Amino acid sequence: MRLVVLGLSLGSSWGNGHATTFRALLKAYGARGHDILFLEREVPWYAGDHRDLIDPDFCTLAYYRDLDDLARWQPQIAAADAVIVGSYVPEGVAVGRYVQRQARGTTAFYDIDTPVTLAKLARGDFEYLDPAIIPGYDVYLSFTGGPTLDRLERDFGSPAARALFCSVDPAAYHPLDVAKRWDLSYLGTYSDDRQPTLTRLLIDVARAQPQRRFAVAGPQYPAGIDWPANVERIDHLPPADHAAFYSASRFTLNVTRADMIAAGWSPSVRLFEAAACGTPIISDRWPGLDAILVDGSEIILADTSADVVAVLDRDAAVIGHAARARVLAEHSADTRAAQLEAHLGVRTDTPARLACAAT
Repeated sequence: MRLVVLGLSLGSSWGNGHATTFRALLKAYGARGHDILFLEREVPWYAGDHRDLIDPDFCTLAYYRDLDDLARWQPQIAAADAVIVGSYVPEGVAVGRYVQRQARGTTAFYDIDTPVTLAKLARGDFEYLDPAIIPGYDVYLSFTGGPTLDRLERDFGSPAARALFCSVDPAAYHPLDVAKRWDLSYLGTYSDDRQPTLTRLLIDVARAQPQRRFAVAGPQYPAGIDWPANVERIDHLPPADHAAFYSASRFTLNVTRADMIAAGWSPSVRLFEAAACGTPIISDRWPGLDAILVDGSEIILADTSADVVAVLDRDAAVIGHAARARVLAEHSADTRAAQLEAHLGVRTDTPARLACAAT
């Protein structure tokens, strides 16, 4: 298959989880014999020192400056067997319309932010997706499963909404023999709606447990946050260092955005990556989590600071081992690539699709 992907970023993992998601998925997809072209918008915040993948060996990575420059790639888009447009692509609505006009193969929207996207649409915020173009995509690939898939088809006219969760590359994420540096760690970009949970389940715990060590890795945290002395801050952790970070943690924390908690069935890539490293995970709660990892045997759910303090006294290595086995069996990049092959077999030349393509 000749596949073209227009995504937020493949070359830079700085401040976004899209890059690691695309890297794992497309590496596995390329290994299945497919030819992949990834087109990324050239933007200053993902350039220079923030670019941590220059020349991938599993696909061709190219950049375009603006919509006019994107036209250089019209022959590849037209000739592709499938074209995917990702969420948060700059001028994503215009990019989507262009793809729907030019592509002769299957077209797909890959929403790595489905609950956030739907909340934006409800507010009339069409930053990267307009409801009017959803029927023009043959398939809506969603990071969120469960009832949201029915809603995408029923309320937004998607011909086919399919779950395509994030995944993990077992070659990059596995246990490493390193010393334990932290009792509890967290890896994630700052988010207003995640911060109260991070405060409750890590920062407050650090204050109550000064004898223990903690770490928070990720960019964009405001300067005014009062970090306890026993919390180590790491501004940016490249994907190549993620496995060592998790392996050096006795436990790691999973914190979910509010929109994703409300929608449920929205596992983050960090959940799978930490599990693949065999690190026991403490998590907040959301619907559908029990279909991915089982509380008490594969993950530990916590609501309060006291819950976390009690967990930190445990030896939970067996939980980390069980989570690793479950994730490698069901959420590896190769498993997800096989699912993508099946989803891209969907093609619907419906009147709605043809009408969208003509606009």
